[in-house]
Amino acid sequence: AASGEPLSALCTPALVVDVDKVKRNAKRMMERCHQLGVQLRPHMKTHKTLECADIMTGGSRRCIVVSTLAEATFYADHGFDDILYAYSLPFDKVERCAALSERLDLFQVLLDHPDALERLRKRPLKGGRRWHADGVELTGVYAHCGNTYNCKGVEQIQAVAQETTSFTLQFMEKLKAVGISCKSSIGSTPSCSHPVSDMGKLSEVHPGNYVFYDVQQSMIGSCGLEDVAVRVLTRVVGHCPHRNQLLVDCGWTGISLDGAGKLPTGYAMIEGHPDLKLLSMTQEHGRVEPISGPLDYSKYPIGSLLTLIPYHSCAAAAMHPVYHVHSEGRLMGKWTPTRGW
Repeated sequence: AASGEPLSALCTPALVVDVDKVKRNAKRMMERCHQLGVQLRPHMKTHKTLECADIMTGGSRRCIVVSTLAEATFYADHGFDDILYAYSLPFDKVERCAALSERLDLFQVLLDHPDALERLRKRPLKGGRRWHADGVELTGVYAHCGNTYNCKGVEQIQAVAQETTSFTLQFMEKLKAVGISCKSSIGSTPSCSHPVSDMGKLSEVHPGNYVFYDVQQSMIGSCGLEDVAVRVLTRVVGHCPHRNQLLVDCGWTGISLDGAGKLPTGYAMIEGHPDLKLLSMTQEHGRVEPISGPLDYSKYPIGSLLTLIPYHSCAAAAMHPVYHVHSEGRLMGKWTPTRGW
């Protein structure tokens, strides 16, 4: 499909990204952090693309978080720096971490066990660089309030955000009391979408999903459905009147199995069709049926397009080798994510 064409010109299944919503979501998060007086270190794991990273960093290409070394290398290769590898140091990847530390101004790793510290000490950096004079320098304390994902509504989100922030700040005070001064960083998209004022006392926050959002985030209360920037397009490829079902060309390889049992509409929401349910999927097919009553097949001819709003955009995006970017339904180009570990 060429630039300027409608989304219907795409072959399916296709992941489409509304660039206007992406920019709006990114701008709101930057403004929130600015008002709090806290540094935003956006997480790249949801999209893993250069274009979206530029939007999230305001073009600075500095101060990002990644979840894989494939991402870290990809961004380093394209001029990004100050990269935090937010994963407990894997011992099989120490050499790759060292190589990134030797080439970047700032590459940070997470340690959560004394054995990991020993592994770093056994791999001194080259070119006059050092993890630290005494082996390793503590750069900061990193916490992820993943329990915000069990919340419903702003009040619950903010209660968890407050608890995580308070625990982190208390720990920072204990470090300070023994002469250790370093950064503090917490994050999750729910907590950073509805931050509490004490988060302004932290050094950084590190949300990521907010740039796309998804049905899960709307259910938690992080956003409205109108903020969700991604969709998976699929086409009707079969009628199964004996089962009162439609077959579509999006299986779990097009949207993932994340969200099983979480929605009355199955594995996703079908935009504009609240009466339909994505009941189940095989690798390349989805089975759609009405929530109640018989299907009116005349409404869904073979070849007709359905639009799925994913339960979890990180998982849905991970299924696709390319994202089709649009503005107001007109194609603008493609974003190609990095893959692997």
